[in-house]
Amino acid sequence: MTQSKWLVFSLVVALSIMLGPFLIIFFASFEPSSTLRFPPTGFTLSWFKKVIGMSMFQKSLLLSLRIALLASFLSLLLGVPTAYATSRYDFKGKRLIELISTSPSIVPGMVAGLALLRFFVLLRIFSIETTLLIGHTAIVLPYAIRSTLASLVNLPISVEEAAQSLGANPIKSFFLVVLPNIKVGMISAFIMTFIISFNEVPVSLFLSGPGVNTLPIVMMTYMEYYYNPSIAALSTLLIGLTLVIVLIAQKLLGISKFV
Repeated sequence: MTQSKWLVFSLVVALSIMLGPFLIIFFASFEPSSTLRFPPTGFTLSWFKKVIGMSMFQKSLLLSLRIALLASFLSLLLGVPTAYATSRYDFKGKRLIELISTSPSIVPGMVAGLALLRFFVLLRIFSIETTLLIGHTAIVLPYAIRSTLASLVNLPISVEEAAQSLGANPIKSFFLVVLPNIKVGMISAFIMTFIISFNEVPVSLFLSGPGVNTLPIVMMTYMEYYYNPSIAALSTLLIGLTLVIVLIAQKLLGISKFV
């Protein structure tokens, strides 16, 4: 096999692995019968209409959106100063902070979820929604730090020094010079953390409670009792929404340089 044929073969295999499962879900969502199957035996949009009108999905979707937005905002609020400190200063314990700040992303999700559950059970001071928010923030914080850090590394420190030589104090130069120059990295971090939080399952599985469940948990519970194309229809809607967000961000900001 020539090199070009091998490359084409590798590309086809890679695309099949990445896109194949999503294509199956996409086409199965149009199945007219009450059983999820592929290939579909017909075409209908009734499952889309059904899932959009189901209150359990509406409620969990709003919760997931609320948690993802707040967790993304908090991760930036904590992540930007952390990334700035580790990129601009050398101090004792810097490597330890870098290790701790990335640990939630390298620890298995089930382990992180169990640890957070035990932590919040001992505290017993937060509501279920608050524990979900804190847990999601802990999970996405490393991604906010890393994405922001990439922007800070590409910003020469001489830019800040020039601003300070013209009379700006460090705080003023941070808000008027640093933040505007890393805004693309921050926006890309926000989008990435939002998507990760919205799709988070292991931590949500441990921290959810009666009547307070995120959309992925509700979908998993629904599938335990029903095997119809409604979940495929909902998955297709979520995939489409995610693709639209990523494509718009890629088109406007070129986020691939930062993630």
